[in-house]
Amino acid sequence: MKHLIIIAALALSAHSLADSIIVQSTTSTKNSGLYDYLLPILTKATGVQVHVVAVGTGQAIKNAMRCDGDVLLVHAKSAEEKFVAAGFGEYRRDLMYNDFVIVGPQADPARVADASDAIDALRRITQAGAKFASRGDDSGTHKKERALWREAAINPDSGSGQWYLETGSGMGATLNTGVSLSAYVLTDRASWITFANKQDAVIVFEGDPTLFNQYGVIPVSADKCPNVNREATQAFTQWLLSASGQAAIGAYQVDGKQLFFPNAH
Repeated sequence: MKHLIIIAALALSAHSLADSIIVQSTTSTKNSGLYDYLLPILTKATGVQVHVVAVGTGQAIKNAMRCDGDVLLVHAKSAEEKFVAAGFGEYRRDLMYNDFVIVGPQADPARVADASDAIDALRRITQAGAKFASRGDDSGTHKKERALWREAAINPDSGSGQWYLETGSGMGATLNTGVSLSAYVLTDRASWITFANKQDAVIVFEGDPTLFNQYGVIPVSADKCPNVNREATQAFTQWLLSASGQAAIGAYQVDGKQLFFPNAH
């Protein structure tokens, strides 16, 4: 009888391992509470147990390239496409989107609210000598911010440590820095909605099409990384992309606000 119990326990352990995957993920999806809501629904539908490693997009991609994960779920499309082109991902699919916004002190000393577009907003911040808090961590948000500075023909590094403040940390910590120093911050909308320490900070600029924020899902290649749990990875990915998964993503709200908008195709 004792041997039967041990065998059953080992079989259960092996089964759990077979149905378990690691998702290398951007922080915004975790910090927004999306996974706490979504993963129990996914596990019930597929039987797949999901362990999330939430880091900046750049670090998530590096981790996946080291084969430290089964799936990549991030938001930097050009970097994701390079990951797949290098053979590390089986394919990439659009999953959902939201947008980036610029938050800052309600007094808005740089008059960012009057900006005609996101580039104008950054130029106003620079011309006013106002503080700007950057993640500085190669995350998807940081990549987007740096692309906007390049488009504005501004090198913020010239003001590093003066008006341009690089935190080298996640969105929550960067928002805390921005709020405490009355600095402007580029953030994804989901992180801002769920951020608890807003004080007098508000969204000062939004709505520019260039602030579109696309999330993608990529199964890590089993050819590059033989340890990938391919069967469970495919079940996870296909459910997210299915009508059921997309509906579940779209149904997630915080304070009556939808945080992510499904757009798989």
